[in-house]
Amino acid sequence: MTHPARPVRDGRVVVGLDGSDSAWAALDQAVAEARRREATLEIVHAWPWGRADPLAFDTDSEPSRPAVEIARTVLRLAVSRAREQDPQLRIVPTLTAQDAVPELLRIGEDASLIVIGTRGLGGFTGLLLGSVSLRLAAHTRRPLLVVRGGPPAAYGPEGHGKVLVGVESGADAPAARFAFEEARRRRARLRVLYAWPRPRVFAGDHALPAREMVALRAEREQTVAYAMVAKLREEFGQIRVREHTTHSAPAQALMEASRAADILVLAVHRRTPRLGIQLGAVTHAALHHAHCPVVLVPVA
Repeated sequence: MTHPARPVRDGRVVVGLDGSDSAWAALDQAVAEARRREATLEIVHAWPWGRADPLAFDTDSEPSRPAVEIARTVLRLAVSRAREQDPQLRIVPTLTAQDAVPELLRIGEDASLIVIGTRGLGGFTGLLLGSVSLRLAAHTRRPLLVVRGGPPAAYGPEGHGKVLVGVESGADAPAARFAFEEARRRRARLRVLYAWPRPRVFAGDHALPAREMVALRAEREQTVAYAMVAKLREEFGQIRVREHTTHSAPAQALMEASRAADILVLAVHRRTPRLGIQLGAVTHAALHHAHCPVVLVPVA
């Protein structure tokens, strides 16, 4: 029996499918995200992105089979798996021979969301993300969902029913809005965690006016952030929101809070030192230690 595809309302969700054993988890998450957004799902796979695990994909492991043939088989299996979960989902399978990072950036440049697995693309066992996934996080202009953390089996198929967002300043408004929208899509509660380390200014290093300036600047940033979230609470009046502030070890507080969340949302403020674009310490901590999937929202 064929099922007519639903009308597409919210663009595309792009998932990068490599040969790692976490690929199915990324695909399943991407299916769910596309369903929530009523979006097209584009599954991108390529044979240069790492050697496929025959057991993970249930494919023939004969060494004589050309890599492109194995890649096509993997892509067909992925489409079949997605269709089993949602027969009405619009699916675009894409096979490419290009390098992972530029290809996913190109394909996902107008996507609602890009999804990748925990181990990333490239198949390096033991490296949580690997160079490809970190480069994606550093360069994507679209929200990037990194699927990590185990399934919330103890809480049933709907998980914890909670979205977590970390806020450091008013500049994190795009991430905060994404979190409110995600909570609405999931019909979930929202927890806003303000993570502000105390200003580290010592009496021996700075005169009193300088210390006062640092404190005033931090207070202004906090006031702007509170006001920004207050406006979003008013706009998304149906969302149940809990706010909490921590002044010590922001990364640790976020990681602990992620134990009871279905998704963690963070803004990405990129720094450009001489050795190239880098991600902040909190972002790195989340990508390596969060207990749930992480969405990185680029901030200009």
